[in-house]
Amino acid sequence: MTYRRAAIPALVGGLLLTALLWWAGASTQALHLPGTTGVIGGRAAAELEHWLTPWSYDPPASVGFGVEVSGGTGDTAGNGSTRYLALYTTALQIRFAAVFAFFVPVALLLIRRLPPVHGRMPAALLAVWAWGLVAGTLAVTVSAPWLIASQGHGSYRFLPQLASVISSGRQALVATALVAAVGTVLVARVTAEGAGPLPQEAVPARAARLAATAGTAVIALSLVVLSYQEVAAALQTVSPGNGLFAEPGDLLRQWLLLGAWSSPAGTPLGDWLLYRAADVLLLAVVWWALRRLPGLLTRTTVPAMAAGAVCATVLGLLASQVLRVATDGVGLHWGLLQLSAGIGGGVPAALTCGLVAGFVAAVTLRVAMERTETVDATASDPSSVRP
Repeated sequence: MTYRRAAIPALVGGLLLTALLWWAGASTQALHLPGTTGVIGGRAAAELEHWLTPWSYDPPASVGFGVEVSGGTGDTAGNGSTRYLALYTTALQIRFAAVFAFFVPVALLLIRRLPPVHGRMPAALLAVWAWGLVAGTLAVTVSAPWLIASQGHGSYRFLPQLASVISSGRQALVATALVAAVGTVLVARVTAEGAGPLPQEAVPARAARLAATAGTAVIALSLVVLSYQEVAAALQTVSPGNGLFAEPGDLLRQWLLLGAWSSPAGTPLGDWLLYRAADVLLLAVVWWALRRLPGLLTRTTVPAMAAGAVCATVLGLLASQVLRVATDGVGLHWGLLQLSAGIGGGVPAALTCGLVAGFVAAVTLRVAMERTETVDATASDPSSVRP
């Protein structure tokens, strides 16, 4: 699929995702209407406001701008408040622009290498959906410094504040990214018509399995080793020094750990194993996706494998979170919104580990395919057989 044909759906998807997030943020005003609490309940309204506030141009009521601010002679606290409010508006402008900027290039790559034709429609839809979550998370990340500065205490525990901001707004991303993915794939299906036969590499099954296993091992390193309670605690408490970049533990945990687990001390073994089933599901989804990915791509390149591995890890996280919600008996006492609060977490770690997993899988696949071609060439050459 040519770049021209793939660019149209990528641009449409980027605009749709940005518009949906802006609309979601603007909808926070409706939650303050007198009849809203009576219709959906006070707890549900508060939960929805918490989800949508990171995408709203209206600052939360809990944030005080320019408290006792004075920038010099003749400057007043009101002027300082206006400046801090302008920083908040700038942060949101950067956030929405970054959503579009991060979504379009990788969506272009995914649609070009994974066009939604010839049985690839579900795979393309899931991949674009997962990347929408990643693009939104990256947008929140790059706009976080302006948002922190707008609160007037950006120099105080900056890295923990950064980690807190990055983890916000993910619930709205899950729904909006899905709608944007559907629109992107439908437009890509139309633009792909008449493109002619698409190239596809023949990938040996053994090489694909080796690549999937190598990539899944990288994800397992984060999920099983780094996420173990003692190792995770060591990462959480690391603090190389004082100053603006001290206390990076929260940030490291968010970008390196895909979960958290401990030994079944004081917990029935059956319950512990049931809770760990979500982690097994995550690894199974990643392995299955990496196993199928080389056969679905029109050309197996390192960027395509890396993007596919990131998307596979995000999808595995979503599947494990849904299973965990279904198996958590405590959550049955809460409503649907409270049950869904944990959906969409772990995307920064999925991006970090997925990129490494995709690179490892691509290299393993290339080496395995070259070895297979060498063995086949040797077996088919009569001169290589000794008398």
